[in-house]
Amino acid sequence: MPSQRSKRDSAVRVRYRSTKSLPKAQVLNLYRSVQWSAADKPVHLMRALERSHSVVTAWVEGSLVGLGNAISDGSLVVYYPHFLVAPEFQRRGIGRQLMKRLMKRYRGFHQHILIAEAKAVSFYRKCGFTRAGKTASMWVFKGREHG
Repeated sequence: MPSQRSKRDSAVRVRYRSTKSLPKAQVLNLYRSVQWSAADKPVHLMRALERSHSVVTAWVEGSLVGLGNAISDGSLVVYYPHFLVAPEFQRRGIGRQLMKRLMKRYRGFHQHILIAEAKAVSFYRKCGFTRAGKTASMWVFKGREHG
């Protein structure tokens, strides 16, 4: 007999879109739901998404529940800076589908790069990412969530 969760999950229809034209209020709600500080800079966030090489989104009943974007040189390298799914929709395959769609667009590129928080490493490994040899990620970061 299916569990309560699997019944609920099977009833949810997720629609995926590739568009940079996004409703600001829904974008901000999504970023706030995962406590990303980019939501505190709405003008910059929306501009960043609009200027991305590509953006893939997930929608349930007209609500934005997931988003991934890519920045790329269009030939060799792609970087995935923003990848998020609303907490109540995590562990339902939405993140995997978003990443699959982004990676398909950049199939054959020399490098696919991202920075993963410790709690997300196992997810990215399932998507085919591995640690980049002995490299260390470095940054100048002005947010609060990565203490």
